[in-house]
Amino acid sequence: MYKASELELNKLLSIALERNASDLHLKAGEPPIIRVDSQLIRLENYQILSHDIIVDLATVMVPQKYQERLKNVEDIDMSYSFKDNVRFRVNVYYEKGVIAIALRLIPNRIRTLEELALPPVLRKFTERKQGLVLMVGPTGHGKSTALASLVNEINVSRSEHILTIEDPVEYLFTPAKSVISQREVGLDTPSFAAALKSSLREDINVVLVGEIRDLESISSCLTLAETGHLIFATLHTNDAAQSIDRIVDVFPGPQQSQIRSQLGNVLSGIVSLRLLPRVGGGVVPAYEILVATHAVRNTIRDNKTYEINNIIHTNMEEGMVPLDKTLALLVKQGVVDLEVAQNYVLDNDYFLSLIS
Repeated sequence: MYKASELELNKLLSIALERNASDLHLKAGEPPIIRVDSQLIRLENYQILSHDIIVDLATVMVPQKYQERLKNVEDIDMSYSFKDNVRFRVNVYYEKGVIAIALRLIPNRIRTLEELALPPVLRKFTERKQGLVLMVGPTGHGKSTALASLVNEINVSRSEHILTIEDPVEYLFTPAKSVISQREVGLDTPSFAAALKSSLREDINVVLVGEIRDLESISSCLTLAETGHLIFATLHTNDAAQSIDRIVDVFPGPQQSQIRSQLGNVLSGIVSLRLLPRVGGGVVPAYEILVATHAVRNTIRDNKTYEINNIIHTNMEEGMVPLDKTLALLVKQGVVDLEVAQNYVLDNDYFLSLIS
């Protein structure tokens, strides 16, 4: 027999699915709020959610092992399964002293690069046997989805042992030619750094790291890439140059020269993503792509990351792509409105020269 709160939750999740929402926000004093095609929409015909209702909904979703953390006013990251293998990434947090909930829909099928409208050049990163590939960009702009697609390319094409370390586990991989182990931080391992350290003893070939956040996890990723592993990771930075600086700046000053050398040796590429509202509905990606050529490696080692943007612009034959170029192409094709694209432009003069 379903409890009233469980029925309420099922109703809300069903509405999110029917409206093709990417996110659902539950806050006291507001009706449910969904995000469709990057736009937030209040469900005005739904009741205003009270604090007690939010608490009941959280209690339904949050496993018993996390209940104590909830009482201690701690944020909780987790996944929640609903209906036929529909999964949501859930964050339960406190806002003005009361509980709020943010849910993100995780598609139950891993889409290909073509289905995601991402360029075939990204497939070259999956053909490497070792190195570091970074997927960067703001929260909610498709980093996890793109990485899942790249890792699944390896899964279906060759025999490897693939490890994913996530908080929480998002996409569920179905093993094809590869063996896949998926570990959730807080459930299967205490931290990203601990899982990365133990992976050296697990006969791993490929590692997907949900996010590299601190010195220890970044250092472990660099070491793994250096010792013959292919590492895919996300980083909350805006572009390639900023990503390189962020990694180096995490380390104390005396270590930074060594880290620049190490990063220059192992980096395979950096992809920066933005999801833009598509004319007529839906979203479409714009992207910047840096391929780690000899010139890029030297630039990193010599601490000249200010030259990275120029290298991207002058080496497009190597598969590099400036973000402004993809934005201009989307505008010229009528896929994205000019005003929307200009919100993401890095160099407005260059962008306008491309579309004029």
